[in-house]
This record gives sequence, C-alpha cells and structure tokens, in this order.
Amino acid sequence: MEPAAKRARLDDCIRKLGRTLVAYSGGVDSAFLAWAAYQALGADMLAVIADSPSLARTQLADALAFGGEQKFPVEIINTSELQRVEYTRNDAARCFHCKDELFTVMESFRSQRGFDAIAYGVNVDDLGDFRPGQTAASQHHVAAPFLEAGLTKQDIRGLARDAGLRVWDKPASACLSSRIEYGRPVTSQALSVIERGEEALHSLGFRQCRVRHHGETVRIEIAPEELPRALNAQVATEFVRIFKGLGFKFVTLDLEGFRSGSMNVLLPADRLASI
Repeated sequence: MEPAAKRARLDDCIRKLGRTLVAYSGGVDSAFLAWAAYQALGADMLAVIADSPSLARTQLADALAFGGEQKFPVEIINTSELQRVEYTRNDAARCFHCKDELFTVMESFRSQRGFDAIAYGVNVDDLGDFRPGQTAASQHHVAAPFLEAGLTKQDIRGLARDAGLRVWDKPASACLSSRIEYGRPVTSQALSVIERGEEALHSLGFRQCRVRHHGETVRIEIAPEELPRALNAQVATEFVRIFKGLGFKFVTLDLEGFRSGSMNVLLPADRLASI
C-alpha cells in the first residue's frame, strides 16, 4: 500500500474516535500519533505526558519541545507507579502495572475534561514482543490507531519522515525502569543513577545506548554501529570513571551491543507467555 493510502487509513481510524487524549512520551510512535491526531482532529485532541521518576528529564524536555514545534496541545499529568508495590518489586509484570497506573490516571483525566477516547502508539511490530503494558491498555479499552490501520514501525518512521518531522529517526526509548534487572526493586535512586549514566554516554557522543543496572555491576549497551568507538582503552577508562563515580563496583561493556528488551532473556519462557 502506498504511503498516502496508509496515512488516509490512519486518519480515518483517528477521526472516528472523537475527542481524543493521546498517551505521549516523545518517542517516534507517540510523537507521530500526537501529530497525526492534531492534523485529523485539531482542537479535539490533547497529548498527555505522564511525568514520574521513570521518565528521563531530557525525554520530557524533548517531548515538550516537539509539541511546541508542531503546535499541538500538550499537558503533563503525574503518575504514581513508584507507590505501587506491584510495580517496584520489578517482576515480569512491571510494565503492566506501569500502564495500568497510566491509563487509570488518564481515564480520570478524560472523564473530567470531557474527552471521548484515549489512544496510544502501539504498532503491528509490537505484537511480536513481550509487552505486558498492552494487556493493561486492552483492559482500559485504550484505542490503538496504528494497529487498526495495520502500520508497522517502518511505516510510522516513513510517514513521519515524509511529513518532515525531526523525530522520524529518533532512537528507540523506553522508561528508565526497563534498565533494572528483574527482581531488583525499582527505586528513585536507581532511576537517577541510570539517567545520569545515560546522559554521560550521550555527552560522549553515543546516540543509541542503554545503562543496564545489575546491582553492583553496570552493563553498558552501545548500538552495534557505534560499538567500535567504545572498544578502545581511552573510552573504557572514561566508562570506568563515570560509572564508578555513580556507585557501581564493576563496569562492563556488552559486546552484543544495544538491543531492545535485553533484560527479557532473564525471564523463564513460561513467564513470558503468562502475561
């Protein structure tokens, strides 16, 4: 199907929702959905950012900046997932409890403000990944326009590029809690350490990277195309300085490079299938 036809199908899916809140984080999926909803609905849409310690300050600032550039309305709401023991214990269902908190707060906001629907940016490719948050979205009857329109991640990036949106090639991002190994409690302190570590890696010029928190050990993931620059003594020395300064005793570089959801390999197969 041609891009114009895909975009038209997406617009149809959005328009039939009526007045819509878009769950907005600033990543390419939610950013394109917010932009597309504004094009289709105008003042009948509102992008909503959930702010909490699991959202990096740079991500929040960039999401707000993109909304300002594209002139669609954005509001910040506060979520309290860190007050949920089901979330902070950090088992395989953590993402479910995060999204359950998000959509519970958004549903209350929707009712108060007179909106008809809530939409989020899940796409066809996400169906093949381990994403418990999709279960929470389904339970809260959150609309998924990309799924309904049959759009893949590549489709979304292509449509965003065609629209001239700077986020079209933005690296994948996820909440800071996803960097903590399962079974290790999510705390504000751990999230702050991860955020500071990733900011330091970005300041060294690495575009796609993750700081994986394994207690006393940090596992640094760098995108495969950027990995050669990390494999030298000078950069290794800088990694050690940064991460020992953040309190880690052991500093490691993952030679497989960055890949989304790498923590999931620690989960038993039956646990992955049960949520």
